[in-house]
Amino acid sequence: MTRLIIADAHVGHGGTDADDMVRLVARAADAGVGELIYLGDAFQYLIGMAKFWTPGVRRVLGQWDRVRQRGVRVVLIEGNRDFFLDEPDLAAHIDQACRRYQFAAGPRAFRIVHGDRVNLRDIQYRFWSAVSKSRPARLWAHLLPASLAVAIVANMEARLAVTNRKYRYRKPVRDLERAAAQAWAEGVDVLLWGHFHTPWACRQGDRLAMVIPAWLETRGSLAVAGDGSWSWLGPGLEPQPLPAPRDPGTGRGP
Repeated sequence: MTRLIIADAHVGHGGTDADDMVRLVARAADAGVGELIYLGDAFQYLIGMAKFWTPGVRRVLGQWDRVRQRGVRVVLIEGNRDFFLDEPDLAAHIDQACRRYQFAAGPRAFRIVHGDRVNLRDIQYRFWSAVSKSRPARLWAHLLPASLAVAIVANMEARLAVTNRKYRYRKPVRDLERAAAQAWAEGVDVLLWGHFHTPWACRQGDRLAMVIPAWLETRGSLAVAGDGSWSWLGPGLEPQPLPAPRDPGTGRGP
């Protein structure tokens, strides 16, 4: 089975991104992709209760429904902009939601994690994440009017934008290397993250840990074939070179 991994789409950011995603999902189904895996932050915000969904979210979910009827699985990895993905409203449109997803392809074991929790030093974000995804926050989301709840979440995200941006584009290399070594020790061959938006990778022999570039900026996605090989695909699912990694020490370009 071929899997298509889409990192950090942030649909709803602007322009025609919802329509672009609908077209990508249709192309993937037509090309024989068996599983669509969203590596966190598929939308600007995705809250599992339907009262929060924008027209763009509903358009993409409708396309998921159509390709699922054709046998395509849809898997969501929880990102920092995702909340309560196990709610019944959303569960009706997907096959699985989780913080970590693993699968085997050929001889390789893959693990997929969004990456927002890799940096142990970003205490402010870790605290916000724990509070905003807690049981009281879920109850609060059920009780609040949709417009008020979305405004509150957007305001909190804006207040954390500086630290979030700092740790996303200036990568915590030591933490990434630590997480990679731990995954490899557990038998994982390929560890894939999103969150950081720009590419980065490290290797140990045949084992690989890699940040997948964001669909938001590239309109690209990663295809993993049934034999464990992978390739980077452009907007029309045409093979392209993987975007070049940035400076390994910072994750940023010149």
